[in-house]
Amino acid sequence: MIDYGAARAVAAVVRTGSFDQAAAALNVTPSAISQRVRQLEERMGTVLIRRGAPCTATEAGAQLCRHMEQVGMLEQDLVSRLPALAPEGTGPVTLCLACNADSLGTWFLPALAEFGRETGYLFDITVEDEDHTADWLRQGRVLAAVSATAQPVQGCRVIPLGALRYHATASPDYILRHFPEGLDAGALERAPALTFDRKDRLQKLWARQAFGREVRFASHWLASTHGFLEASLAGMGWALNPAPLAAAHLAAGTLVELLPGEVFDRPLYWQINRHAAAQLTGLTKAVTTRARAVLV
Repeated sequence: MIDYGAARAVAAVVRTGSFDQAAAALNVTPSAISQRVRQLEERMGTVLIRRGAPCTATEAGAQLCRHMEQVGMLEQDLVSRLPALAPEGTGPVTLCLACNADSLGTWFLPALAEFGRETGYLFDITVEDEDHTADWLRQGRVLAAVSATAQPVQGCRVIPLGALRYHATASPDYILRHFPEGLDAGALERAPALTFDRKDRLQKLWARQAFGREVRFASHWLASTHGFLEASLAGMGWALNPAPLAAAHLAAGTLVELLPGEVFDRPLYWQINRHAAAQLTGLTKAVTTRARAVLV
């Protein structure tokens, strides 16, 4: 049987990042937290927490934390009907989710806000490229993720959300400086782009779609969805900007499409752990409703 007191201590250390803060959250001493964690690690024969600043979960520890999230959801549901059963020293349930930066910056947060208001849940959101959020599910580090992966991760349900549309955009001044005679693959190779991080392939995928071949170009690196937009407006480079953010600027003429009408649609999916799906029906409804109102 699982020692839920010890498991709750592990989850608290991971959630707060330290043994001292976990002790404060659970109203016990740091030595009590340390003892509970150590005894559970000895019993399981594996390390659950990487000691450091902050403390983080090992793969086994992350799986235990996801289990405790599910236990917390069940407890919260029961306590809402039987308040006398509320365990001492426990706070709101924190759900670990993964999402790509562009969804986070355009449509995902309002869905979480709606669900959070209704349930009181807190969120620990990992920002990761949409091609890689599924890895966090495979490792047991999150309960659900917005992903570009259509194939269900083992143990997960997958629900299509629609596609986030992108426009290849730049400022009018940038267009005049770099493409005075029009845009072709050669001109694009000589013009600086904007790239989110080393995992970001959107600009290259759009160029291949537009010109039918691989196009190599120099790039600025800027890991910020809204920073992308500001850098595009400032004329630093061309970039794939999400339609919900670019629309007003395209209408005002402060941004211009590199090739008018040549959009790029990125299909997205909601992948959620099957064991948590029943407790998180409301979250799935909020996410899918919001996505289908904004995505293509």
